[in-house]
Amino acid sequence: MDADSERVVIDKLEEMGLLPVAVSRTKREVSVHRLFDQYRGVKFSDLNIFTRLLFTLNKAGLPILSSLNAIKTQTGNPILKDVIGQIMRDIEGGAKLSGALEKHPHIFDALYVNMVKAGEVSGKLTAVLERLITLGEREEATRLNIQAAMRYPLIVVGAMIIGFMVLITVVVPRFENLYNQFTAELPLPTRMLLGLNYLVTHFWWAIVIGIGAAGFWSLKFIDSEQGRRWWDDLKLKLPIVGPLFLKLTMSRFCRITGTLLASGVPILQVLDLGSGSAGNVIISHSIDDIKKSVNEGKGMSEPMKASGMFPPVVVQMVAAGEETGELESLLLHVSDYYDSQVDHTIKNLVALIEPVLILVMGSVVAFMALGIFMPMWDLINVFKGGKN
Repeated sequence: MDADSERVVIDKLEEMGLLPVAVSRTKREVSVHRLFDQYRGVKFSDLNIFTRLLFTLNKAGLPILSSLNAIKTQTGNPILKDVIGQIMRDIEGGAKLSGALEKHPHIFDALYVNMVKAGEVSGKLTAVLERLITLGEREEATRLNIQAAMRYPLIVVGAMIIGFMVLITVVVPRFENLYNQFTAELPLPTRMLLGLNYLVTHFWWAIVIGIGAAGFWSLKFIDSEQGRRWWDDLKLKLPIVGPLFLKLTMSRFCRITGTLLASGVPILQVLDLGSGSAGNVIISHSIDDIKKSVNEGKGMSEPMKASGMFPPVVVQMVAAGEETGELESLLLHVSDYYDSQVDHTIKNLVALIEPVLILVMGSVVAFMALGIFMPMWDLINVFKGGKN
């Protein structure tokens, strides 16, 4: 019988009218599908659904174990199903929900675990789960907006690359014999196409190795401390997309900080979590400086302003929140403001990308047409000159 614990097996057998004499655990059969499942993650949407179901069942008054069992039965993700089973066994063994979640950091990060822990301590787990839903669903909506905005440009760029490679490897060779009959010098676009054809057909392996090596070393450099700092600094300074990265980071920082404070997490721990989840090393270092200031008994607004990384609206709202004692609610308002700004910026970015892509596509098509047909036009002109 497949179950999460011996106690569950005994209960099921007793419900069937059977008296179990002994129950022992057997090794689960290992399959290729299950082996690969171990290395597949849990989607962000699956985690949001889990949180929403846990909130709904908890609000309805169901015990945690009953809620988890109902969610486990309903979820279609095998990895999440196994993890929920492990969480249930830990809780049956006396662990708290936050402690059980903490054992699975690949799914439940420190932010999630600490919010649940704060909810358990304050006795407001339902309210904390509701805040986690808002946080998670807003994060997912932002990701989906960015993915949707990038889908069209990626398709167009991919189609251009494929079309260009087909032209270089299939179309150009068919005209090459004709071009070789020309005694006059070929036009520059044609010579470039022939050169690219020779490069791709004879040295494709070197191109593949070069691109692979460049990608590998780039990722390795970005993974280093110096490389990560350079990359994150560059992202913030890039034209057009730099302000978008900053707005995304500010929205996330304000929402996480406001949500954690509203959930009762201590301010120093909030700043620790905010630094770890900022997604940008430059911003993280600025948050660490803010934490030092708070630890010394000072406020947040002054080191924010001194860092130069936080926009004036964030600094002013934090200063107002510290004075009025409404810091968490004001931070959430700022986050809502930046969310709307992010949506607006993404729409403007898409509107800007489309004409740029059309211009690039037109230039590529014109270059290819000139490269193929210019020698023919020259040949036609030669024939016309001979007749005259």
